[in-house]
Amino acid sequence: MGDHGALRAEVRDFLRTCRDDGVFEPVCDSWLRGHSPRFSKMLGDRGWLGMTWPKEYGGHERTATERFVVIEELLAAGAPVAAHWIADRQTGPLLLRYGTEEQRRTILPGIAGGETYFAIGMSEPDSGSDLASIRTRAERDGAGWRVTGRKIWTSHAHRSHYAITLVRTAPRGEDRHAGLSQFLVDLTTPGVTIRPIRILTGEEHFTEVVLEDVYVPDEMVVGTVGEGWAQVMAELAYERSGPERFLSTYPLIARHADEAATLPDAARADLGDLTARLWALRTMSVGVSGMLQRGESPNTRAALIKDMGTALERESIETVRRAWTNPAAPPVPGDLGPLLAETQLGAPAFTLRGGTNEILRGVIARALGVR
Repeated sequence: MGDHGALRAEVRDFLRTCRDDGVFEPVCDSWLRGHSPRFSKMLGDRGWLGMTWPKEYGGHERTATERFVVIEELLAAGAPVAAHWIADRQTGPLLLRYGTEEQRRTILPGIAGGETYFAIGMSEPDSGSDLASIRTRAERDGAGWRVTGRKIWTSHAHRSHYAITLVRTAPRGEDRHAGLSQFLVDLTTPGVTIRPIRILTGEEHFTEVVLEDVYVPDEMVVGTVGEGWAQVMAELAYERSGPERFLSTYPLIARHADEAATLPDAARADLGDLTARLWALRTMSVGVSGMLQRGESPNTRAALIKDMGTALERESIETVRRAWTNPAAPPVPGDLGPLLAETQLGAPAFTLRGGTNEILRGVIARALGVR
């Protein structure tokens, strides 16, 4: 991966100015917790959304490596990228691969401009991470479909314009993966009810979405009816392999590292181990980014990054906590304590998003032929 020093410096200067001007305060998990339409619009204006997409759809035809540089700088700074995150990360690539020309021309420019936001309508109550067991159904109604069901853990649906929604368009048969389809659901459509879910931190970024006889016209079907499983697996590769899977707690680690010289030897050794694992995951993620740009489907590698990244996120919190509760450690710096508390409260969500560890290990096991 090239250094792209000029681009990296440009992003860092921009972020420094934003912090100095009070546009944002750094937080951990900023791609989920930091919802700022203002900041997303600023990124769109600078050409840092839809970076790799064709210019005819509002993109900028830059490389996957350049996009990776921008993303990791945003995450490392704890910048508020949640508003546009899902749309830029996976909805855009999904529509470029499977969407109609009308869908691309209508939706992609708004995403690239930082003004159109998406939620992911996959998970359902009582289904856990068994995505093939979904029960939301769609039935034919003239030139469209009527959708009924429920989705849960749908991040920022109450702040989004659309949800890419996985539904069953044919009865479940022997092949559980057959008969699934993806729809673009306008979240202002009659019959859509969105209920925010409050988590331990008091925040409400997860939601439950109830769909009651919601009409979806044919032009909002993504790809081919009945081929939703293959499409959603391609989409999940984008969701599971990005740097957010190991940089969510980076602002905490970086602040901890700033004080490393004052810590006992054992704490510094733990920090070195954490740094080495971060670099290894980054190398893996860069490789998957290149595969995705070439049109490959690195589902197993993406699952591995997500599994290992989740473990690292949780262990990084414990590493920092252990270092500062050591009797030999100095007093906890004032700004480090709140960062640690926020990440501890948010940690239970790490294994929910993008698939639980058990499901991911099943994907890896099947690929290795041991399941």
